[in-house]
Amino acid sequence: EMLAVTLSDNARARSIQLPAWNEALGLPRPWDQQWSLRMQQVLAYETDLLEYPDLFDGSKVIEAKTAELRDAAWSELQDVLSLGGAFEAVDELKGRLVSSMAVRTRRIESGEQVVVGVNAYTETEQSPLGGAGAIMKVDPAVEQETIDDVNAWRAARDNTAVAEALDWLRRAAEGDENIMGSTIALAQAGGTTGEWAGTLREVFGEYRAPTGVSAAVGRRPVELAKVAERVRAMAGGPPKLLVAKPGLDGHSNGAEQIAVAARDAGMEVVYSGIRLTPEQIAASARDEDPDVIGLSILSGSHLDLVPAVLRAVRAAGCDAPIVVGGIIPEEDRAPLVAAGISAVYTPKDFELSRIMSDLADLAEAHRNQ
Repeated sequence: EMLAVTLSDNARARSIQLPAWNEALGLPRPWDQQWSLRMQQVLAYETDLLEYPDLFDGSKVIEAKTAELRDAAWSELQDVLSLGGAFEAVDELKGRLVSSMAVRTRRIESGEQVVVGVNAYTETEQSPLGGAGAIMKVDPAVEQETIDDVNAWRAARDNTAVAEALDWLRRAAEGDENIMGSTIALAQAGGTTGEWAGTLREVFGEYRAPTGVSAAVGRRPVELAKVAERVRAMAGGPPKLLVAKPGLDGHSNGAEQIAVAARDAGMEVVYSGIRLTPEQIAASARDEDPDVIGLSILSGSHLDLVPAVLRAVRAAGCDAPIVVGGIIPEEDRAPLVAAGISAVYTPKDFELSRIMSDLADLAEAHRNQ
C-alpha cells in the first residue's frame, strides 16, 4: 500500500493506514507500524518519485484501464438498480460473491491460480521476525480493567437521566420520531454505546446478514465428488456440519467456502453467518445435533474464543468433534488441541477436498463411538 502514497501525483492517497507485516495474526506492535511508515518515507524522501509530475499522465494503458473500470462499475450499478436497489439485491449479490470466491478457491486448489507461499514456492527459511513476542498478545487483565472502567463510569453518572434518555430513545424508535435528539440526550447523560444499541435492538431486532451459501453455485470437482460418494454410503446418512464464526470477526470468506464445499461434498450444512456468541453456537449445536462443528476465526482471538465455545457446547450436551480454521500461528496449534480441538486448519490448508475428507473421518468416528 505504500505505492499508493508515492505514485501518481493526481491520484495519490493523502492519508493511508499502516498495514503491518503481522496484522493478519494480531494487532501490530508500535515497531511493526513504524516499519511500515519507514518504507513509505524511504520512497518519499530517498527516491525522486515526488519530484516528477504524475507518472501516469498520458498513458494509454492507464487511460484504457480507467475507462474499463468506470464502465464496469456503471454496469454493476445498473445491475443493482435492475434488482430493485441495494437493499433488495443484498441476497443476490452475496450469493454471487460466494460463488465467485468458490471459483477462485477451486483455481487455487487445482494450481491454476498461483498464490506464492500457499500452493507454490512454499519452501521457507526461519523468519528472524518470528519467535516469542512477534505477535502481540493482549493481557487478559486489560479486559477486566475495561469492564471496571465502564462500571465506574456508570456508578458516577446520573442514572436517572440515563434511564429517561433511554426511555425517550425507545419511544422514538417505536414511533416516527427522529432518534437523533434522544441519542444526543443519552450521550450527554453518559449513556454507553452498548446501552444505545441494546435499546434499538429491543425495538428493531437484530439484523442477520445473508450468508450467500444457499445461493452460491458450486461445481463439484472430482475430489469432492469422491467424498460425496463416500458420505452418501455412511451409516445414518450424510453427516451434518455446523459452521460457526464466534466473536466480532467479520471475515466470512473462509467459513462460506467451507460451507459450500461441504454442501458440494454431500453433507448437510448449517451456517448462520458471522458474529455469534459462544452461547448462540452452543444453542445451535444443541438444536441441530451436528456430527462435526467447524469454527472459523480470523481475528486473532482464537485462544480466548475456542475454549469458551468448547465449554458452552459441551455444557449444552453436544459431544461432536470441533475443528477450527483461520489465521492461527503454529505455536497456538498445541494449546488448541490440548483444549479439545480435533484439528486446526490455516491458510496453507487450501485443499478443500482433503479438509472435507477429514471432516467425514471425524463424523464417522464420532458416530462409531
